[in-house]
Amino acid sequence: MGFGDLKSAAGLRVLNDFLADKSYIEGYVPSQADIAVFEAIAAPPPADLYHALRWYNHIKSYEKQKASLPGVKKALAKYGPADVEDTTGAATDSKNDDDIDLFGSDDEEESEEAKKLREERLAQYESKKSKKPAVVAKSSILLDVKPWDDETDMAKLEECVRSIQADGLVWGSSKLVPVGYGIKKLQIQCVVEDDKVGTDMLEERITAFEDYVQSMDVAAFNKI
Repeated sequence: MGFGDLKSAAGLRVLNDFLADKSYIEGYVPSQADIAVFEAIAAPPPADLYHALRWYNHIKSYEKQKASLPGVKKALAKYGPADVEDTTGAATDSKNDDDIDLFGSDDEEESEEAKKLREERLAQYESKKSKKPAVVAKSSILLDVKPWDDETDMAKLEECVRSIQADGLVWGSSKLVPVGYGIKKLQIQCVVEDDKVGTDMLEERITAFEDYVQSMDVAAFNKI
């Protein structure tokens, strides 16, 4: 399991393929898994690796909040596709049939047996990629939900918002943000499937809790 060396072009290609149908390394919201992989990359992926570049720029936007993201950071080798061996830190002078680089340089000499094994593994990897389901368009949305006054029960307000369930909607992290005069607004993140959930639907459902909610605004909207 792993991406290989994420400072190499080969490792970045594996990461790009891994993210072709995923928004994050694990789950549906940014987590310590994304930070662990992000910190292993030396520079932004090239433009042709657009899945990896899209993910890199998105995680970079969480730089100031990375310590507060959910999850526990694990070793880099714990993340990535199960059929790609982690080669980070492997000795460059060690070569055997059990440690063949799937994306090895054409300039390296290799035995016929090793070459055959590498081609078989590449064929298996390509076959698995082709069987992946179609990519579902998703968006990460940050919502500002404002109460009526400073006496509004914000815990109950958040409970009401999170009670909204829909196919293609996943609620994420939240926090209370002061807006003045002792009033705090609820700032909450969600990930939606674009063809199933829209901001109009969210606003209609959230503002229906009129005993607690004065208004709802979209603070940030990012395609993922």
